[in-house]
Amino acid sequence: MSDVVEKTLTALPSLLSLDSQPGSAKLSSTSKLGNLIRGITELTSKHEEEKLIQRELTSIKEQVSSPNTSMRQMKELMVRAIYCEMLGYEASFSYIHAIKLAQQGTVLEKRVGYLAVSLFLNENHELLLLLVNTVLKDLQSTNLIEVCMALTVVSQMFPKDMIPAILPLVEEKLNHPKEIIRRKAVLALYKFYLIAPNQVQHIHNKFRKALCDKDPGVMTASLHIYLQMIQENPEGYKDLTASFVTILKQVVGGKLPMDFNYHSVPAPWLQIQLLRILSLLGKNDQSTSEIMYDVLDESLRRAEMNHNITYAILYECVRCIYTIHPKSELLEKAAKCIGNFVLSPKINLKYLGLKALTYVVQQDPKLALQHQMTVIECLDHPDLIIKRETLELLFRITNAQNVRVIVEKMLEFLRISNDDYTTIDLVGKVAELAEKYAPDNEWFIETMNTVFSLGGDMMQLDIPNSFLKLLSEGFESEEEDRKLRLFAVDSYVSLLQGEPGKLPQRFLQVISWVLGEYSYLREELEPATVLRLLAKLLDMKNTSSETKSWVLMAMTKLCEGGAAVSVAQEVSETYSNSMDTVLRQRAQELEHLSQDSELRARVLPRDGGQEPLEVDSSLSFLDGFVSEALAAGAAPYKPPHQRQEELAQAKALSLEPYSLSLPISVSSCSIADRQSPTLLSMSSGLSGDSTDISHKGGATTLKLDGVKRVWGREGYLAQKEPVEEAAHVEVPSPLRSPSQQGEADNSHSQTPTPTPTSEPEQEKQQLASSLFVGLGSQSSVCLMEKCEPTAQRFRRKAKSQGPSSGASEQTSNSLVSTSNTVDNLLCDNVLDTNISSEPAISSPKQTSPLSQRQKGLGLCDIKGRNPSLSKDNCVAANDHAPHEDPDRPKDLCLSSHLPAELSGLPHSEITPLSSNQSLDLSACHVQKEDSLVLVVFIYNSCDSDIQQILLRLDSDELEVSCVCDSPMQEVRSHSVAACQYSLTVKRPSVHVEVGGTVSYQLTVGTLQSVQFSYKLPLTSFIRPLTVSTEEYGTMWLAFSHDTKQNLTLISDGQESLTATLNVLKKKLQLHVVEIIGMEGIVACQLLQDQPCLMHCRVHVGTLAVWLRSPVPDLPDCLIYHCQRALQEH
Repeated sequence: MSDVVEKTLTALPSLLSLDSQPGSAKLSSTSKLGNLIRGITELTSKHEEEKLIQRELTSIKEQVSSPNTSMRQMKELMVRAIYCEMLGYEASFSYIHAIKLAQQGTVLEKRVGYLAVSLFLNENHELLLLLVNTVLKDLQSTNLIEVCMALTVVSQMFPKDMIPAILPLVEEKLNHPKEIIRRKAVLALYKFYLIAPNQVQHIHNKFRKALCDKDPGVMTASLHIYLQMIQENPEGYKDLTASFVTILKQVVGGKLPMDFNYHSVPAPWLQIQLLRILSLLGKNDQSTSEIMYDVLDESLRRAEMNHNITYAILYECVRCIYTIHPKSELLEKAAKCIGNFVLSPKINLKYLGLKALTYVVQQDPKLALQHQMTVIECLDHPDLIIKRETLELLFRITNAQNVRVIVEKMLEFLRISNDDYTTIDLVGKVAELAEKYAPDNEWFIETMNTVFSLGGDMMQLDIPNSFLKLLSEGFESEEEDRKLRLFAVDSYVSLLQGEPGKLPQRFLQVISWVLGEYSYLREELEPATVLRLLAKLLDMKNTSSETKSWVLMAMTKLCEGGAAVSVAQEVSETYSNSMDTVLRQRAQELEHLSQDSELRARVLPRDGGQEPLEVDSSLSFLDGFVSEALAAGAAPYKPPHQRQEELAQAKALSLEPYSLSLPISVSSCSIADRQSPTLLSMSSGLSGDSTDISHKGGATTLKLDGVKRVWGREGYLAQKEPVEEAAHVEVPSPLRSPSQQGEADNSHSQTPTPTPTSEPEQEKQQLASSLFVGLGSQSSVCLMEKCEPTAQRFRRKAKSQGPSSGASEQTSNSLVSTSNTVDNLLCDNVLDTNISSEPAISSPKQTSPLSQRQKGLGLCDIKGRNPSLSKDNCVAANDHAPHEDPDRPKDLCLSSHLPAELSGLPHSEITPLSSNQSLDLSACHVQKEDSLVLVVFIYNSCDSDIQQILLRLDSDELEVSCVCDSPMQEVRSHSVAACQYSLTVKRPSVHVEVGGTVSYQLTVGTLQSVQFSYKLPLTSFIRPLTVSTEEYGTMWLAFSHDTKQNLTLISDGQESLTATLNVLKKKLQLHVVEIIGMEGIVACQLLQDQPCLMHCRVHVGTLAVWLRSPVPDLPDCLIYHCQRALQEH
């Protein structure tokens, strides 16, 4: 920040021209700004500075309000106001004068005015609307400087609603003869894409033109837009891979002007940007990755480790190499580069090496073994950042065998950490590991107690809520549930008997809830004893009102027996007159329920929280009341944000010239003009920062037949071959080379020399063997993103199975949140490579097929029966060997095994899912008129029969139910079995995904499993909805979730509206209700019976679309597919 201030102060005199010498960089001895700065530097206290600044602001306010102040004087006053604001003092009175200066001054005065506006205001400031006309005028100016200033302000801050007003002018500047104008125009469009991507959807071709601009600056600016768009939809820009590779080759080869060099490194930031783009394009795509192998090799060779900026380039190269489809030579060079980073004595390079190793270890866990002693030394490094990154690395390699040691190291760091962010981050990680890999109940409860004690009240609310939900829902074993709850009760009773005053408030809330729910499990523990312990919490001075509410609720559940009732009555009398209404209510409940045991048993039953409650989040039980009120003339409900918008519009200037005006009437029905209650649009719901939806925009028809398996549970499979074994990179390390590692766990403590080691060195080696156990053998490798069924101690109960799997899983408890912390703590950064060992997966982004909380579970238990006798929906075909004709497409082979009732229906391409030495899985979905059926093909490619097959499917977005009438006993050698599953959408998304696992047993061998995932677009569930215009109008008024968007019109020699709607009707299965002039209405439904209505209007050469539905997110998802359908036409 000091550099920015210094540069600003250096530039201010030249802006003001305060000296007699034009462009002088020295403050005049007579300038008021110079006097102000000198006066501040001579002060000795903050109080004196405040007094001086207040006098200065008063003086500035008087002068700017004077009608005799000239523009030249106003310019100087604005600079002084800027300086006061930079020091942290508010000068809001000068904001309007800064806008006036930008509107009325000369070029130099406009420059100061624009500078002041950009520093004073933000994008949401109401005064920014007054600058719109000024920007419009300056964009149309013939003065190059004025155009530059306007584009600079637009790229920094501009109202989102005003973008349509200036977008055509900014587009024109892309063809300006001056490169500086073109570059600033591209940056302005990049800003528009960040805040309103739907506004610039129609100018993507112009982005491509900017990428090919002859000026390197314009090309560099366009990479910002492409990086953002490729992050959201990499499949749509695969054709540009060769262009990006060519640009990178020219940059690395030094073909750019010398002005782009930094410390003799050619355009380093441009290289970093291109490497990030290439890593996104090459992920899970072998053909695309092969295009970039040569340039990556050249980048690694030229980026020597001699400067900080080259270290950054090397780091991005390593990330790119480990992200794209692997190549053994590049992997070896990247591993050597990581070794040089990790072994460097410089702290910055060591941190960079740990950062790279943390990323790489998800693909190649054995690489961490080469540097295990260095990692151990980093645990004791004096730099806290190094220690924190080391713990992040250990978090990635945690498994059931080393969880105790790693969690203990994390807790040790938590005890000495004073940083709030570090505390919150590590507390979440420890809670995640404790639930996933807990070896026993005692360790789990003790670890969570430590987490609650160290995390205190800073931890996220999801952690205690998830812990309580875990205790409430239970696991697969009732006996384990009882033991866990009983140990928790004993632990918390002992804590309350000690010094509860030192415990954080959220920990006390957890203790209160657990004792209230499960203290009855300890039969020798009297309820009165627990009540007295809880009453002590109420008497402590530091107990918050919220904690007291939890305690009173727990006491209400325990007031049984004479002694307990007397204690409860005393407490209720104390808090019946409390000033806190919540405590007073809890006290009244305690008083009445303690006197009526029968009522308490009905209101607060034991183990009542274990039964899921059906929650009607849509409040449909109020539909009748709402209908009657509307019929009586009541006004429709308007969300608070819409009321505020309408109130603001009533007081403000009309903004109609700057935005599209969507229709408020459809034929014979009147439609209330209201925005989406969720404020969702393409800019926030489908094109934002969410990586989940952004990756779902890709194609799902990737051909992977015949691709060689190069990834396994141990990483790159080529390392297991004898020829490749010698290709391991040799790096300096106090331990042996990887080729010397044995299979036993104690082999990690061996050293390559027979000389005796010192005692500290032996302790480090022993710690290394404990931390890195499980990474050397295939059976025990379990990174955070890979499933290890045997390591999961606490496996949640499946809520439902079979056809009833779609039942609502929402549970409600007065003291327990329903947030799903464990599923979300780390899902964003570990699921990308979840099933990387299976190359035949069609989706571009993988998600975990085995969730700890299995949602929408569908089971097809294939038990004991001859496959020739199987019938109806589960089919097995004998004596068929698809491999006997390798040139025949596999799709054609499997299509013949579709069930008879589905063979004549349209179905998707049969996609390979996963495979191993004995089993090949493929799938397709079949579209029926009233449902969607997923067909999973199981092909036995080995010479022995497969028995005891169990196929499980689960999905967060779908309800999955098996429609197989008869189970199968086995799948014979070289035979195919097909199973059907009915899919129903329960939560709309652009693309929905179903994951699963197949467990089976060969005639000789142990139980094995194969995991897979299958992704399909939401359009597969869309069906036409045939309604009349009158019915359409009635439904439109009843729906509350909506979104608006401008789409591209299609002209095929007929009316553009009719042509566009026909394309949407054909590709998305929509029903065109009626077309009247320039307007049209369309209806469709999402299986089952979830309608969505669309109103279209031709406006200024575009199709203004308004969608409404009773289902949240459905309009946003459908508008996305409408855009894609029109773009692909």
